[in-house]
Amino acid sequence: MPVDLALYQPDIANNTGTLIRLGACLGVTIHLIHPTGFPFSPKALARAGLDYVDHAMVQEHVSWSAFDAWRHAENRRLVLLTTKAECSSYAVDYRDSDILMVGRESAGVPEAVADACDLLVRIPMREAMRSINVALAATLVLGEARRQTGGFAGLR
Repeated sequence: MPVDLALYQPDIANNTGTLIRLGACLGVTIHLIHPTGFPFSPKALARAGLDYVDHAMVQEHVSWSAFDAWRHAENRRLVLLTTKAECSSYAVDYRDSDILMVGRESAGVPEAVADACDLLVRIPMREAMRSINVALAATLVLGEARRQTGGFAGLR
């Protein structure tokens, strides 16, 4: 089971489409946690996802509680990417069964959701900078997690 990516109530269709395209290219399942801040449909994602949406593995979850119950039943560790974390995303030993999660572009995740995560990590950056675009942040950390877990085997 390779590392997956979860999007917590995404606000921006273009970022979601970009991450779905990434998932299609790398064979990563994208977990979309509703509600979204835009109408979620292939048409809404077409601009950023292009024709990759049809090749992606997207698992929709009707709510945070539904997703959290599912991942507990599947015994999956949830790793939240957040600027509020102390731990560097590059100081972690990732597991095949991990799910990396990014928050809403406008607000991250609520405190209760962060508290429910198993591990919180941040991307090291200059102190004066607030954050990296959610699609770029997810790409950086997903790449490291997949590298560590052999997630690029079989890809050219």
